[in-house]
Amino acid sequence: MSENAIPCLISNKGIFMSLISKIPLHEIKYVLLDMDGTLLDKYFDDYFWEHLVPEKYSEKNDITFGRAKIELFKKYKHHEGTLNWTDIDFWSRELDLDIPALKEQIRHMLDIHPHVEDFLKMLRRHKKKVFLVTNAHYKVLDMKLKKTELGKYFDTTITSFEMGYPKEIPEFWKKAEKRLGFDKDKALFIDDTEEVLRAAKEYGIKYILHKVVASSKQKPKLSKDFMHIFDFKELME
Repeated sequence: MSENAIPCLISNKGIFMSLISKIPLHEIKYVLLDMDGTLLDKYFDDYFWEHLVPEKYSEKNDITFGRAKIELFKKYKHHEGTLNWTDIDFWSRELDLDIPALKEQIRHMLDIHPHVEDFLKMLRRHKKKVFLVTNAHYKVLDMKLKKTELGKYFDTTITSFEMGYPKEIPEFWKKAEKRLGFDKDKALFIDDTEEVLRAAKEYGIKYILHKVVASSKQKPKLSKDFMHIFDFKELME
C-alpha cells in the first residue's frame, strides 16, 4: 500500500460506500482528533452518566433509580450542546454531587480504542502536527491523559472551555484555527459525533472522518453524510 494515501473503509455489509476512495496523506499536514468516543472508549462516560450518577443521585435524594434516571436525563437534554454539557463543576453544583471524585472512583474503567496509539505513532513518524480538540472539561482531560498516557503524542490540546464555545458551534473552529495555526485545506479531523463534524465541515476543514465505533458496548452508528472508519487500523499504512 502506498504511504501517500489513507484508505477509507467500505462497509463490510456492502451498504455504505465511502464518499471518496482515499484521503491523500501527503497533502495532510494537520490532524485534529476528538477524545471521547474517538480515541477513548465512550463506555466509560456512558456508564458514568447513565448508571453511576443516577445511582448516587437516587441515594442522595431517596428516590428510585428509575426516577433518578428520568430526572437526570431531562437535565442532560436541557444542557446538551452547551458548555454546561461537559462541565463537571456545573454538574457538581446542579446535582449536589462530587462529580470529579466520582470520575476518579471509576478511572480504572478508562480504555483506549484499538490501534489508537499505533496510529498516533505513525502520525509522528510522518511529522504531522497532531492536535487534540475536545469538549471535555479540562479537569477530565487532565485525568484521562494521565491515565492513558496519550498526551505525549499531541503538539497541543484544546478544550471547548478555552475556546468559549462547544465544537458544535462554528465559532469554536474559528478560534481553534487561530489558536492552533492549522490550514483548513491541509487538515484532517476525526470525531464520533456527526453534529460536530458538520460544524467542522461548514467551517471549511477539508478532510472529515466519522469514527463509528464510539463505545465497545454499542453497535456502530454509520453516517450517511461522512466517510467513516470502524478502527484506526484502517488508517495505517
